[in-house]
Amino acid sequence: MMIGKAGEAVSSICTSDAASIEIRGRDLCNDLMGHKSFTDFFFLLVAGKDPTDEQRFFLDTLLIAIAEHGLTPTVQAARMTLAAAPDSLQGAVAAGILGCGTVVLGTAELCGRVLVEGRSRIRKGGDPDQVARDLASETRARGDKMPGFGHPIHHPVDPRAERILALADARGVAGVHVDLLRRLKPATAQAWGKPLPLNVSGPIAAVLLDLDFPEAMIKAIPLLARTAGILGHLAEEQERPIGFLMAHHAEKAIGYKPKP
Repeated sequence: MMIGKAGEAVSSICTSDAASIEIRGRDLCNDLMGHKSFTDFFFLLVAGKDPTDEQRFFLDTLLIAIAEHGLTPTVQAARMTLAAAPDSLQGAVAAGILGCGTVVLGTAELCGRVLVEGRSRIRKGGDPDQVARDLASETRARGDKMPGFGHPIHHPVDPRAERILALADARGVAGVHVDLLRRLKPATAQAWGKPLPLNVSGPIAAVLLDLDFPEAMIKAIPLLARTAGILGHLAEEQERPIGFLMAHHAEKAIGYKPKP
């Protein structure tokens, strides 16, 4: 029995025969290889069209911004997995990426949802400042964290966020989503009773939306970027292993306390 709504039985991504491979209507060898960067190709795969110069520039910028941040939980999971299974590079990458959620790496997607909701309210006649205050107060009232705000290390300022916004201004791509994100900063401070740093996830979502990147694929940016970062750590893990060392320190740091 088939579960869920069925779509048309076609795909627009790729087809091939004995002599050629066609991707999104382009010949892989003659139209893409040697002509497009990987960023161009990724955008074509996801959006079904070539990126503009600004889309390409900011996609590169955002991928670089989120690719690497040291020994994060995702990296630790990946390195310890490779230490335990050195023949499974793909398993180690998967171990790191599987942790992408509402706390680590997945917050750009959540921030995108907030910005899209805010955009909808503004288009219906809502005052942008009041929309920002309402979004923040509603999030606070639910007991949720405000996506795109707060960071355990970067405070009062996340330098990555500031750089992205500065580039968006300089290149003239900042639109309604970047504007709303900026209005959310004082609104969030008011709702939480203290200033919270704007972290990198907020500008990633806002700039992508202002550049008409598919909303449903915002999470793809940190996923793709952090895959590259994880692979860098795994290359180092093969040369200078620390996976078991991290596991050893975890054993020493965490005490045992049986339940009564």
